[in-house]
Amino acid sequence: MVDVRDFRTVGGNLPPEWRRVIAMAPGILAAVLGLIIVATCFFTVAQDEVAIVQRLGRYDRTVTSGLHFKLPFLIEKATRVRVEYVYKEEFGFSSDMASRRPGRRPSNDAEIRQMLTGDLNIADVEWIVQFKIRDPRLYLFKVRDVALTLRNVSEAVTRRIVGDRSVTEVLTIGRAEIATLVEKEMQALLDQYETGLVITTVQLKDVNPPEPVKPSFNGVNEARQEKERITNQAWEAYNKAIPEAEGKARRTVSEAEGYAIDRVNRAGGDAGRFTALLAEYRRAPDITRRRLYVEAMTDIVPKLENRYIVDEKVRGVLPLLNLGPPAGKDAGEGAKP
Repeated sequence: MVDVRDFRTVGGNLPPEWRRVIAMAPGILAAVLGLIIVATCFFTVAQDEVAIVQRLGRYDRTVTSGLHFKLPFLIEKATRVRVEYVYKEEFGFSSDMASRRPGRRPSNDAEIRQMLTGDLNIADVEWIVQFKIRDPRLYLFKVRDVALTLRNVSEAVTRRIVGDRSVTEVLTIGRAEIATLVEKEMQALLDQYETGLVITTVQLKDVNPPEPVKPSFNGVNEARQEKERITNQAWEAYNKAIPEAEGKARRTVSEAEGYAIDRVNRAGGDAGRFTALLAEYRRAPDITRRRLYVEAMTDIVPKLENRYIVDEKVRGVLPLLNLGPPAGKDAGEGAKP
């Protein structure tokens, strides 16, 4: 048995080197304690973070980026939260980055992505939720497991909204509307649960029919696309033919209107000219008659190819060629033997 003795008595029996170490021990302990205090009193917060400081386990204050001081040891504790970072949760599938993320819970992706639609069909829905931490205090203290709460809320909301729509809407035209409604209702529930999160984006990554019916569904989609293509071609031909026909109709109407206006104007001019001629004729009938004759001949004569001028005093048909004997001579006198 080793007897318990006074420290000085034990120290007196030690070698000088040990006695010096024991003498220096209080100073060394004080220096180590001082370093620990300094190391636990000062902390830094990154640019995209805030720190929640707890004093004796109770929330005390929130500090932003920079160097800060707190009380040492377990009196005050600082927890850093990345408020500018965009977090992502995947549903129905797992990317390589997500599967390697620390603390990720294993999930049955096949079970998550299978959803029942409003017309009692099944669709495989894969979606992504991106979010940020808006209130670090609520995020740390109001909900025990924020990540699990987010996943449960997202699955519940998505299944309910998908269940209100037909499989055709889910697979084709309704995807954007579904994502918008999921984001809106998720945010309302997360605010109600005081999670401190804000949803930035909900995206339906991939929506497919189940594997057994995928060939039939693809055939239906191809038929629908062919129908839409033929319909678009018909509308294109319609939109091309109708304006062309309308343009031709407007042009024909315009030409007819122009012709009518021209005929009316010409008739009015002719009537006015005839009225003026009648007035002149009444003043001087002979002169007017001669002038009209000359004007008519001026228009007619240039259009004639062959012109024959006949004098009323000429008796023969060919006055320029005289084939008869000279007058006053016998017919026999001119004969030669």
